[in-house]
Order: sequence, then C-alpha cells, then structure tokens
Amino acid sequence: MSSAAVLSSESSLPKDLGLPAEEPATPEPVPSGLSMVVFSGDLDKALAAMIIANGAASMDLPVSVFFTFWGLNILRKGGPVHVQGKKTTTEKMFGSMMPRGPEHLHISKMNMAGLGTRMIKKEMVKKHVMSLAQLMKSAQEQGVRFIACTMSMDLMGIHKEELIDGITYANVGTFIDAADKSRMTLFI
Repeated sequence: MSSAAVLSSESSLPKDLGLPAEEPATPEPVPSGLSMVVFSGDLDKALAAMIIANGAASMDLPVSVFFTFWGLNILRKGGPVHVQGKKTTTEKMFGSMMPRGPEHLHISKMNMAGLGTRMIKKEMVKKHVMSLAQLMKSAQEQGVRFIACTMSMDLMGIHKEELIDGITYANVGTFIDAADKSRMTLFI
C-alpha cells in the first residue's frame, strides 16, 4: 500500500485540511517610520532632532515628534503673546525664565554665557546650514507631525496661544500609539 493511500484512509486528519479559512487572517501592519521624543530645549539637540526628522521625511517615512518638558520651548513663539485667562505666579515665572522659541535656545556644551551659541549660529550661516526655525518649517512642510505634550504644557503653564501653528496637542498615549506603529523611536 502506498503512503498516500495510508494517509487518506486515516480519519485522524481534520476534514478541512488544505481548505481556505472562512475569514483570511489579516497580516499585522509592518511598523514603519520614525517617532521621536524631544525632551531637551538645547539648541544642538533640537537641531539634531530636526535634521533627523527632515531626513526621515525626505525618505517618505512617516515622522512624529513629541515635544515634552523643556522641549516645548522649541515650539514657543518668540516675543510676548496674549493668552486666554490668567497665569498663576509660578506659570508666569516659568514663562519668563524659559526661552521663547528656536531663536532663543542655547547650546548644551561650551555655551560660555551665550558666546558658544552665537559662534555656532555664525558657523551655520557661513556654511549654509539651515537655522532651527528653517528646519522646523521644512519638517512641517514635509508632513512631520509635531505633538505638544498637554501634561507638560499644563505643568509648566504653557498655553496653546504661546506655541507655533500647525501642531497637534495630545497626551502621552498619542505618542505611544505613534511609537508603537514606528520602526524606530529616538529620545533626544
């Protein structure tokens, strides 16, 4: 007796062997793109984050950047801004001590009372490197999603009116969802 005949005569095999399932299994989506947490408000770290975001976006990868704590200063508008409602004394103090926007950030090392920051900005202009504000604009134009952490905003007394246009306001769950769908996650 052939082995094929032996197998077909056995009743221990399931009847639907080889038949398609009633509902085909949906393949899990392949993670793609980049998610980033920007925690630092230092110029050099913000520059690195925006260069990476622009690079990934230019490769047609979806990019989400979650700005939290000191990183929110990168998103602040320069100059005084009228906000809805009143700020507490602590919120006013935070607001006055924190830099307002990308043009007012300092480098993390060798700042030397602002001299280091001025030197690096001068070198960037001389070598035709885009400013942080230009890199941010470029990233947004390429579809990079900027997410401002609402918990950090509340904690630090930052109001929506104080941040640049075109950003999303969300909690950490929104970032976790983006990170879960990403191929890589960076913390800067």
